[in-house]
Amino acid sequence: MTTRPTDHANRNLADLHRQVVRGASGGQIIWQPRISCWVNDKRFAGEKLPEPFDGMSYPEMYRELKCSPRIYQFNACYRSIEDPRVTARNEQLNETDTLTVIETPVGTQTAISRKTTSSYAQRHLKREIESEAEMRVATWRTERVTWEWDQATYDKLSDQWGELGLPTMFVPRVNMQDLFINTMGVENAIYALADYPDTVHAYFRALDECHDRMIDVINDSPIEVINFGDNVHCGTLPPPLFTKYVLPAYQRRCERLHAAGKFVHSHWDGDTKALLPLAKETGLDGIEAITPKPQGDVTLEEIKEGLGDDLFLIDGLPAIYFDRTFSEEVLADCTRRLIDLFAPKLILGISDEISSTGDIERIRLVGGIVDDYNAGCGAG
Repeated sequence: MTTRPTDHANRNLADLHRQVVRGASGGQIIWQPRISCWVNDKRFAGEKLPEPFDGMSYPEMYRELKCSPRIYQFNACYRSIEDPRVTARNEQLNETDTLTVIETPVGTQTAISRKTTSSYAQRHLKREIESEAEMRVATWRTERVTWEWDQATYDKLSDQWGELGLPTMFVPRVNMQDLFINTMGVENAIYALADYPDTVHAYFRALDECHDRMIDVINDSPIEVINFGDNVHCGTLPPPLFTKYVLPAYQRRCERLHAAGKFVHSHWDGDTKALLPLAKETGLDGIEAITPKPQGDVTLEEIKEGLGDDLFLIDGLPAIYFDRTFSEEVLADCTRRLIDLFAPKLILGISDEISSTGDIERIRLVGGIVDDYNAGCGAG
């Protein structure tokens, strides 16, 4: 059926999203699958999208699929401004490799990236920080970054996405995750902590203060849903590192954001079993992208134990269940189990995206299950 007032096709999904995160949905949940990997990989490979999606914009695709997006495009409303004395230039080394040179009054950083043959992503051949000297330059730069709000971009994005979901943004990665993913790589970061910890800690303080300046702008903005885009994986961020560095940063961030009424969650998309016992200490309202077995390292029951009754699970469906390797019955059963275990503290999605080999029509299958469940809850 598509005529029920509770169905996603007939809802203002921004209102439903708000009701869910504010605990005012009457038990209903929202279905928010991410599809950009499916789209971008096909476009990169030169594949035509299947009908009716070919030629559609992202908002049009979501309207066709009758579900809600997680609208991280609103990150473009927050603009970082470097010290004007910082300059950057790119030099093409060959067909695949690009050298970036960042010059400042206190020194230079360099990075080399390589185009890949399978996606728009690029490999790091040389990171921005690979020495203590480069970290000092990065600290100087970070200490001077300021942030501003872009209302024109907000208005443009609001027009594009309409009532499909709440505007959402993500804060830059926290301390250790910044080193691991953005600036150093895991091995270099671990050696840096051992070889020049004072310099690393000074960089972390600069990051904290920079992110605090961003939070000042966030708290004055209309964006209600805030993500920590950290891509946490306990294989590289074990509990001792998480507890020493990430946990206090999370607690401080959450306190400030909650004071402005923001809903706050973090992106944990690797193995998470060792960190789930710490989830309730973070101050977060929920965690995004925790992936259950057979794709991740935890069962649905272990996720529930870690989050308890107060934290939201955002996502929860293994991405591999959208491939034809698994039957539709397996996906449907997992969907119903997630609803039974986590609703209403559930923003259902794919952990963490449908892949380029996934069956996009399975999004409709899950949507039907969610709509049937919501209809049983009545009006929110």
